[in-house]
Amino acid sequence: MYSALTLCLNSLISDPISIVSSPSQLSDRPPRHEFTVLIPAQNEEASIGSKVLLAASYADRVLVLDRGSTDRTMEVAALGGARVIPLAGGEEALLKVLHRASLDSELVVLIYPECMQDMDLLSHVFEPLRQGYDISVGSWPCRVSCEQETVMLLNGKSTYKEKIGFLAVTSRSLQSISSGKEHLSLKSLLSAAKTEKLKVNYLSFDVDPAFRKLENARIGVVVPAYNEEVLIGETLSGIPEYVDRIYVIDDASTDRTGEIVKKFGDPRIVYLRHEVNRGVGGGIVSGYKLALKDEMDIVAVMAGDNQMDPVQLPRLIFPIIEGLADYTKGNRLLSENFMTGMSRWRSFGNLLLSFLTKIGSGYWHVMDPQNGYTAISRQALEIIDLDAVYPYYGYCNDLLIKLNAFGMRVMDVVMPARYGREKSSIKYGRFIRKVSPMLFRGFLWRLRVKYTVLDFHPLVLFYFLGMLALPLSVLLGFWGLLQLLLQNPLPSYYPLLGFLVLGTGLQMLLFGMLFDMQVEKKRNERVGLAR
Repeated sequence: MYSALTLCLNSLISDPISIVSSPSQLSDRPPRHEFTVLIPAQNEEASIGSKVLLAASYADRVLVLDRGSTDRTMEVAALGGARVIPLAGGEEALLKVLHRASLDSELVVLIYPECMQDMDLLSHVFEPLRQGYDISVGSWPCRVSCEQETVMLLNGKSTYKEKIGFLAVTSRSLQSISSGKEHLSLKSLLSAAKTEKLKVNYLSFDVDPAFRKLENARIGVVVPAYNEEVLIGETLSGIPEYVDRIYVIDDASTDRTGEIVKKFGDPRIVYLRHEVNRGVGGGIVSGYKLALKDEMDIVAVMAGDNQMDPVQLPRLIFPIIEGLADYTKGNRLLSENFMTGMSRWRSFGNLLLSFLTKIGSGYWHVMDPQNGYTAISRQALEIIDLDAVYPYYGYCNDLLIKLNAFGMRVMDVVMPARYGREKSSIKYGRFIRKVSPMLFRGFLWRLRVKYTVLDFHPLVLFYFLGMLALPLSVLLGFWGLLQLLLQNPLPSYYPLLGFLVLGTGLQMLLFGMLFDMQVEKKRNERVGLAR
């Protein structure tokens, strides 16, 4: 019996069904199968039999792809009724077999047994295809390294990478995706499916249901890049699979940044080059406009220097999906490793800039305003005038001012700093001198729009009186000093008048800030009660 089995197995291997060698022969083979299952396997003698039998209870045909087994895995598979095919190569070769199998099957399912041990879940994966979906993916979170890595999520305090266990696809969809593509990987297959707007059903077993919300939202990522030829490839490689579009804005780079992006090969990438450098803010605005045109629900920003950890991206996106915020941003100032190694002058500059931005924007709870790792909702993008956003490094401060004027909710997301080979070039002394006038103009604009045009609040009067009284007290002080130098007599009440004007000015400003804080606090409380 063993000899007969060996002869049977050898005949199967010597003629590794026309799937591998000749697609034309496969397409001429009647009858056409409704459902084919492919199981790549290596040294799984103890478990392959049960997997084949269970798959055969659903499928018309089961193919076991031999990855170089040295035990009796293939013999047991053949005994279970599977066709055995030698497979040389990695994922690309595997997907070629999948494509060729689709030429004579209505539905094809690829099973990765090392990532999905529970074969009973098979029916949950292919059933959506009968309900009109083009592709159905069943995945499982695991910590081990695996080629089928697709997306990343945050589960409590632990970061998991999600691995494909099942991939089910209709013949028509697979052939349309792979048509004309010489090199096909699982990542490019799923990306192409999203690009062509195919209906993809995601099933994640034993994963927080909130993560599935990432798949239901259209998510774009803007990548501003200026002379980032060294790091742009790493940045793009790290962007998770659940992102639908990647908008790379080349801000008139003079190196190979654009060439690298064009050759990257990710169908999600939309490349735009500025012929004249417009600044990082101008680049991000261009990306925002493209995202609005594509009707993205949420748009994140990840700079091309690879300092923004993609593992943290869900933490920025979830508050927007769940209706808790319209704009989220990273905050590194509560992280010890961010402050370590920072000079006292730089720390002071950062804290001073945070304080000025609090006053200018009205978001008194926001810290680390220069953190460019952000996410914003489509609603927030549609309500602000993107063409009026400050085009240089102060864009994030200006954006906060505009968001507050229209009542958008902003949330800080505490995260550690991620230092790479690229270092920040911001000199806080010079930067604050340059940005401060913009913040003051934005502050006045916010008071006018938020508290006089869209609504009215007496705090504008307190701010106005304070901004009059303080300069007046300074002028009184200089005048008194000048008279003393000229030895001219001053009224006895003059010093008291100066201190009175100064104290009144400070008090008016403090009252204005206090009322501004209360307005923001009450609005947040109303949002919380409404939820």
